[in-house]
Amino acid sequence: MSRWEPNARGRLATAALELYSERGYEQTTVTEIAKRAGLTERTFFNHFADKREALFATSGEFQELFVRSVSDALKSVAPIDALAVGLDAISEMLTGQRDWVRTRQAVIMANPELQERDLLKLASISAALADALRRHGVTEPAASLAAESGVAVFKVGFERWIVADEEYDLSRLMREALDELKVVTAGGLGASDE
Repeated sequence: MSRWEPNARGRLATAALELYSERGYEQTTVTEIAKRAGLTERTFFNHFADKREALFATSGEFQELFVRSVSDALKSVAPIDALAVGLDAISEMLTGQRDWVRTRQAVIMANPELQERDLLKLASISAALADALRRHGVTEPAASLAAESGVAVFKVGFERWIVADEEYDLSRLMREALDELKVVTAGGLGASDE
């Protein structure tokens, strides 16, 4: 086995997604993932605690980028606008990966255990965003409400992006969802209100 090739973590995550898509999450073993990646089970467990985590390999990077972008923006803009900056940053991270993201999301939606893990990851992002907002002087409950709203906007924009027949600009979809939230919170009914 070629254990010393670069990017073992990425190769394992790719192999896991391929196998989950081909065979199903439940039917795929860590041994099969490691073999497909040309690595050992030990190497797998050096990178991931379990086979679920292989599917969420970039979630730490995703959360860190989102929170850092919002935190940096809070130095000069209002919290809602800082969330827009964070949404733009994660949109840029996902740009060009739509097919991979769609495949990953299909695997997640086919398995309740993975859906639960996905929700936990989103809750972690919301908590980290709220913490960043509080560190920049946003008081409660505004910090928690803004953070939850940012995650909700992400979920709506993301869902629209992956289900569309055509490939749309993810950042634009995020901004549209954020604009709709602003309309609703201002007492409007949304796009149909116009």
